[in-house]
Amino acid sequence: MPAASDPRVGAPDHVAAAGKPSQSYQRKTPQQRLLINQALDILHAFGVPLDATPRRLERMAGAFLAAADVRKPGDWSTAKDTNSGWGPKTRDMIAWENKHLGENISMGSYDDIRRKDLKLPVLAGIVARTKEGSARNDSTRGYVLEPEHAKLIRRYGKPRWRREVDAFMADRPRLEDLLARRRDLELITVKVPGGDELAFSPGEHNELQKAVIEEFLPRYGHGAELLYVGDTANKFLILDENRLTALNFFELAHGELPDVVAYSRKKNWLYLIEAVHTSGPISETRLLELQELTRECTADIVYVTAFLTRNKFRQWMREIAWETEVWIAETPDHLIHFNGDKFLGPY
Repeated sequence: MPAASDPRVGAPDHVAAAGKPSQSYQRKTPQQRLLINQALDILHAFGVPLDATPRRLERMAGAFLAAADVRKPGDWSTAKDTNSGWGPKTRDMIAWENKHLGENISMGSYDDIRRKDLKLPVLAGIVARTKEGSARNDSTRGYVLEPEHAKLIRRYGKPRWRREVDAFMADRPRLEDLLARRRDLELITVKVPGGDELAFSPGEHNELQKAVIEEFLPRYGHGAELLYVGDTANKFLILDENRLTALNFFELAHGELPDVVAYSRKKNWLYLIEAVHTSGPISETRLLELQELTRECTADIVYVTAFLTRNKFRQWMREIAWETEVWIAETPDHLIHFNGDKFLGPY
């Protein structure tokens, strides 16, 4: 692998991976784009999440590069820290980005550097403030790399660099984990009739159903048994008709089955789960329909709408019924309760 001083050190195109790149990014030279993606590669290795828009990633990388004063892909070995005397203020950083990254950022947007562009690198402890303890909006405060991080950043591209960073981060919290607020939940195996392994046909809807079975039910199912799951190519991938009948579940030929049905003997809870890709959340009308169909059921019903991503949830949020639950696969350790004051109180 090339040394860190070698500009050939590559990096994935993180900006393009996040979506359609901005016109600003498309106008940049190949060397400038490589430098930005190397910066993002470093930030991600230190635990900064890269789940923002392409332009937001571009701006974060630019501010990080200004704080380090790294101007070319081969300059990482010269990255500056708090001991160097370097520490550009927000307006200085705008001037630096405009000069070295081909930006055209207005000097009037200097506060965006602090509030947006540097927010995550500072929270992660990678970028330090030059005047700790001063007011947050102190215009004389600068930003530069924290020395311990800078020591590793100068080695970017060396053969063992990734291992060295992993060892450095082993006993440190990763910002992406803190922001995701992952919880240490006990996982309980989901029981599948006959012990069969499920084989879904391809597609995002089935990918979500798989996540419900493998991620949601082990966390929240209280030892759930899987009684029904459909498939876009096979309506009855799993169907335990005897168990559903014993619970006085509605007539299975009715055609109104949710995507996933599971039962917890421990709680006597029956989970009716809709996996939403293009349609089908548990809306107020769907809830009334299911309540009517299950009025003779001997188990208590838990209504859940599942989504793959927060963005997909936002598309359907207005339709979610009260007194139901929402689960999002990309943040599996948390639920959203549409349940009024039932859960009001300090965590």
